[in-house]
Amino acid sequence: MQRGPITGLLHWAFPAMLLVGALAAATSGRDLSESFSDLQAIAQPVRPTLLVWVQRAVSLLLLLAALEQILNHIALRRRTPSPTLLVAFIAFWVGTIAAPALLGAHPAVSHELLYAPAMGIAACLVGASERERILHAARDALILLMLAGLLAAAIRPALVMDPTYAAGLLPGVPRFAGLTPHAVTQGSLAQVATLLLWAFPYRQRWLTRAAWVLTLSVLWIAQSKAAWIACVVCLGTMAFVRHGDALRRSLVDPRQTLYASLMLTGLGALVLAGLAAVIVGDAGARVSDFLQSPEGARMATLTGRDRIWVIAAQEWSSHPVFGYGLTLWDAAYRARIDLPNATHAHNQFMDDAARAGSVGATVLVVYATVLLLMSVRYARATGGLSIALFLSLALRAISEVPLMLLGYGSELFVHGLLLVLLAAAAHPKRERTRLAFPVRSGVVR
Repeated sequence: MQRGPITGLLHWAFPAMLLVGALAAATSGRDLSESFSDLQAIAQPVRPTLLVWVQRAVSLLLLLAALEQILNHIALRRRTPSPTLLVAFIAFWVGTIAAPALLGAHPAVSHELLYAPAMGIAACLVGASERERILHAARDALILLMLAGLLAAAIRPALVMDPTYAAGLLPGVPRFAGLTPHAVTQGSLAQVATLLLWAFPYRQRWLTRAAWVLTLSVLWIAQSKAAWIACVVCLGTMAFVRHGDALRRSLVDPRQTLYASLMLTGLGALVLAGLAAVIVGDAGARVSDFLQSPEGARMATLTGRDRIWVIAAQEWSSHPVFGYGLTLWDAAYRARIDLPNATHAHNQFMDDAARAGSVGATVLVVYATVLLLMSVRYARATGGLSIALFLSLALRAISEVPLMLLGYGSELFVHGLLLVLLAAAAHPKRERTRLAFPVRSGVVR
């Protein structure tokens, strides 16, 4: 029996996850100009009492919000939006978290194992009427996080900016990490904010424009090349989903053929210019000189990630079925392998394979396939946002671990948004159509 919309606590859970990370950064006393020496410290820093209690409150909020969502779903006899998505998520958690926690070479069980599955299951039960409240709250939380980071830059610059960063494309510009653990995280969150802003602009145009300026500025000064690439790819994908039909019509419409031809000619000219620069500019010598430079050496070894991948592969080989366990990459393990900054395998597949063995690697592939197929299926219904969020996670999974279901933070934040979006899109056509995303920019109806 399908009943009316539910208004609960779940939309507050997403901003709360960002709040914990922001407070952790704000109270850490870190100096980003000395971040490398901080990474070498094996002992965990003492957390302020305020942060401890806020984290406890947020943990309780997450569990209560998830429990409320699940119990309401059962009590009101609501249809599960997508049983396939729900089963795939549960299987992914069992294979990558529960199995290695109990059956891995180094078993370990803690309360941190509960938050991600509770939030994930609740997200898989979200209806179309709840979707906007959650995604609006997530958008606003990202905007406030970036504003708070810029405010902190004016008060304590070393807390949020790295003035010694010299590997970027903006010479002399400090790298902005904001109130996030790392500039790469800040860049990734800013990139996700661009997607939410396009899908859900504010009612006031001036506010939307100001938010765009803020988001793109933070994305730029975070100096994360991966985030820049992801932004271009994801926004381009959303544009294609929203305006691809109009472009195809213009190619066959005699009244618009000239415009389309000029656009395609311009793109072709850019490609030819790039090829000419490669041929005439002695690209081979330039590449050789770059690889011999310090920055080129870091790039060639993927900033040391090749060593981490070798270690991850060795652990997978040593523990092929259920993996090393969830304590892989903890402080003691990093001290033993003398890689203090290896907090994970810097690749989603290698991390799951090392932590959870072949079982974890297999369920990852199955789960990612389900997410991909559903993201493509509901691309039009979500105005391209589903496939854009999936691509954002997929691109980040090349060098990070955005699908980690241990504890909660920015990774679970974006992962949960994709689950909410897919679950809401999978609702009956009548409800989904009424709340469909706009094809053109404007206020979502």
